[in-house]
Amino acid sequence: MDVDIGNALSSVASPGLSRDALEALDEQVAVAHERIEMGRANDEHGYAALNLPDTTDPEAIRAAVDPVADADTLITIGIGGSALGAATITDALADAGDGTETLYLDNVDPAWVNRQLEDLDLERTAINVVSRSGTTAETLANFLVVRDAFETAGVDWTDRTVVTTGDSGPLSDLATRHDLPAVAVPDGVPGRFSALSAVGMVAAAVCGHDLEALLAGARAEADTLTGSLFSCPAYAYGATTYALDARGVSMNAMMPYAESLETYAEWFAQLWAESLGKDDLGQTPVRALGVTDQHSQLQLYRAGPRNKLVTFVTPRERPNRPIPDTDVETLSYLGDATLGGLLEAEFEATEASLAAAGRPNVRVELERVDAYEIGGLLYGMEAACVLAGELYGVNAFNQPAVEWAKKATRGLLGGGDFEEAEAVADKETLRVER
Repeated sequence: MDVDIGNALSSVASPGLSRDALEALDEQVAVAHERIEMGRANDEHGYAALNLPDTTDPEAIRAAVDPVADADTLITIGIGGSALGAATITDALADAGDGTETLYLDNVDPAWVNRQLEDLDLERTAINVVSRSGTTAETLANFLVVRDAFETAGVDWTDRTVVTTGDSGPLSDLATRHDLPAVAVPDGVPGRFSALSAVGMVAAAVCGHDLEALLAGARAEADTLTGSLFSCPAYAYGATTYALDARGVSMNAMMPYAESLETYAEWFAQLWAESLGKDDLGQTPVRALGVTDQHSQLQLYRAGPRNKLVTFVTPRERPNRPIPDTDVETLSYLGDATLGGLLEAEFEATEASLAAAGRPNVRVELERVDAYEIGGLLYGMEAACVLAGELYGVNAFNQPAVEWAKKATRGLLGGGDFEEAEAVADKETLRVER
């Protein structure tokens, strides 16, 4: 990926960064880079994620999914990082796969789950259940529901299931007991940083995507981690977002201009929020989609409070389709245009409109939306996030607030005695009824 931070400079935007500020910031980046490289060299928890391009084994992943490679539909059961990375890859590359439909059960809303499972040909459906611990309540609940649906339909779920989990736990035990194909969640890699491991790539393998290209793109991005924001796109992005946040830009709207990257914006939101939202620090990520949300959100970004960064992600090359001629004179200019040209014009106009209003924005460019570029994008944003964590002085790899809610949920369901569950009963109430 390439990053253009020109529209975040103080000569364009307010708040913005001066050239002198960037030079000073680069000294901090160099120190942070040394810490990151030490973490990678020692395979430390979290930092090990940045080694995945070299440690992930695509052959092992393909071997594990071979028994279900004939599936017409793949149900991936996971939540958060156990689903979003995989969904980002398969959604981005949907047009390049073998036609396998993908379904991600990452919510436990019963009405929604019921709709997802309706009319599926379960004999042609595969299951990938993903949880490092094997104890994630939402994942296990949905897996039990899906397994019951298979049994009710008279389909042997054990012939159609791949397990992605840690070395021990209920899912690991299940795989051993039923001789299910299993792939390991890598040690030292938090879920939201695991897209370039089996966690994110089992689904890609079932769909026939090029795993080697994904890893090669990530590896190329890793090679740019040279210690300066002026030579490393990932560090340029992470450092710029951090510095803008320090100047009051507390929100980051991730806005890809490619429909296939809509799920990527969801993945980014988890990465940014869960990694950096600590100690009263961190930007709030916002999910947007160009051109859809330039018509629904741009008014706020251009004329609302000056606390927002808009991050555009756009491919330089994309498929195209001509717009047919029309005899409506006021629309005749569209007859000489294409949908791709219109989309590009919409992007450039939106970017320019923010700059003209002095609102900071950053452009992230891909050559095209393919496996190589997606691998680079995922890796680049992970590296940017790790760098930002170093600059903030927070641990980008834990999520204590999430763990609190998990304990409260288990306690409410009778899964143990947790003081967090007792707090639910203490809720302050001021009810307004009709």
